[in-house]
Amino acid sequence: MSPILKIFAFPAAIVLVCLGILTILGGHITPGGGFQGGAMIASAVVLCIVIYGVEKTPFNLSHSLISAVESIGALGYILLGLAGLLFTGFFLYNTGADFYNLVPGFISNIFHYPDVTNGGIVPYLNIFVGLKVFVGLSAIVIAFSQFKTLKEEKSAKNLTKNLTKNNNISTGVSAGLTSKDLGDNDD
Repeated sequence: MSPILKIFAFPAAIVLVCLGILTILGGHITPGGGFQGGAMIASAVVLCIVIYGVEKTPFNLSHSLISAVESIGALGYILLGLAGLLFTGFFLYNTGADFYNLVPGFISNIFHYPDVTNGGIVPYLNIFVGLKVFVGLSAIVIAFSQFKTLKEEKSAKNLTKNLTKNNNISTGVSAGLTSKDLGDNDD
């Protein structure tokens, strides 16, 4: 890629990450939320992968990091759902807002804060969904970019194999050998 794109890509990716975090954290009171914010953060990773390549990208997402972040997102979402199920009998019941007074007071106080924009557990759900979406979309792009690399390696290996075979045949022809002498039995 051109040097201009390489200079522009990383600062633009940082802006995209910041906007994604803002969208996730404000998703319970503004349009947006976990999915949209996670997709914005993943677009920053995609931009850097396209411009710099997988090996040289400033966002080094190892397999263990991707696995850990995705597990945290899934586990957090399930735990919040089970908290609602445990205390109210409904999966993903908003224990912070507690519209129907089903949650014990000490649990409701954990997720409730005195503010008109109180979303209860919804901001936490947005964070966990954002993590899952960010990692999922990034992993798809990383896998596709690696697939291209594997395909190029396979075609290079086949090309080398064919060149070696052709070189042996041409060497054998100049020495007066037949294809049968070279071990090339196609019949």
